[in-house]
Amino acid sequence: MENLEVKNIFDFFKNKKVLITGHTGFKGAWFSKLLLSLDAKVYGISLEAEKLSLYNLINLDDEVKSYIQDIRYLDKIKNIVKEINPDIIFHLAAQPLVIDSYNRPVYTFETNVIGTINLMESMRELNNLECAVMITTDKVYDNKEWVWGYRENDALGGHDPYSASKACAEIAIKSYKKSFFKDINIASVRAGNVIGGGDFADNRIIPDIVRAIEKNIPVELRNPNSVRPWQHVLDVLYGYLLVCYNLINKKDNISESYNFAPIDEGNKFTVEYITKAFIDNIGKGSYIINSPETSKKEMNMLRLDSSLARKELNWKEKFNTEEAIKQTAIWYSEYLNKNSINNITDKQIKNYIN
Repeated sequence: MENLEVKNIFDFFKNKKVLITGHTGFKGAWFSKLLLSLDAKVYGISLEAEKLSLYNLINLDDEVKSYIQDIRYLDKIKNIVKEINPDIIFHLAAQPLVIDSYNRPVYTFETNVIGTINLMESMRELNNLECAVMITTDKVYDNKEWVWGYRENDALGGHDPYSASKACAEIAIKSYKKSFFKDINIASVRAGNVIGGGDFADNRIIPDIVRAIEKNIPVELRNPNSVRPWQHVLDVLYGYLLVCYNLINKKDNISESYNFAPIDEGNKFTVEYITKAFIDNIGKGSYIINSPETSKKEMNMLRLDSSLARKELNWKEKFNTEEAIKQTAIWYSEYLNKNSINNITDKQIKNYIN
């Protein structure tokens, strides 16, 4: 991260008025902290942060102008967005969990589809908006469990309500872009299985391991052989910044959607592999395999092809998957040892951007 172009990208966000929806979530909190470190003016719309969350652990309420609001309510979202009048929007707000989507399908569709439409309706009334980056997921594709990675022009779909809702959001984004945003730069970005410190969500492997360590019990693996494009949160967020920068500065050469994923290494990075590597790095913990029969199916194989982002945006990850696991374990070691979360989070961001 030392070349001049990368420095220019980071410098670009200084004094920009940036709105992040979903800023109290795992990725949203990291993104807020990253943009604050780049001297951006950060605003957020989100549900209230969970009591145990990165957002609260690093006291982001003291640094972000925060609006606690459910994105499903159009009039309230319109008023807040108009009041903020942002230069740039990053839309992260979502119901982000596959298992939860089976338990709350209507809420998942309302949040992920109607919430996205509500934000875009609000954007129509802005005069100064330079670009909007709409974050969806790696799970938007009609997953046939192929051995190769999905590309941006592959068919959208979704077996579970979460994946289907995000595919619907993609269709809505494309419709609004073609119908209403001819003068506003907008793109969707797809990444998934993001790891890094500060994730405490249920039914995600790293937080599950950490909770098991705290309880001194083995973590149970539901799908030990599942393959995913695991990557560090900062590499993904850097991709979002790159899309925004290029939308504004090179608008004629930018695609409608981008995948962000690590270099594909075949079937190597299964859930069990990630678990072993994390436990080895953190120096404690154990696991057992418990794969009960369930109708709440998660797909076994999912890969993304990030060739387009690498070619058009010159994006590349700083951390390969092994290093992403190591950096994540370093963060959680500090957390488990009750050391300063502000210090380790600031250090990891500083090391990344310098």
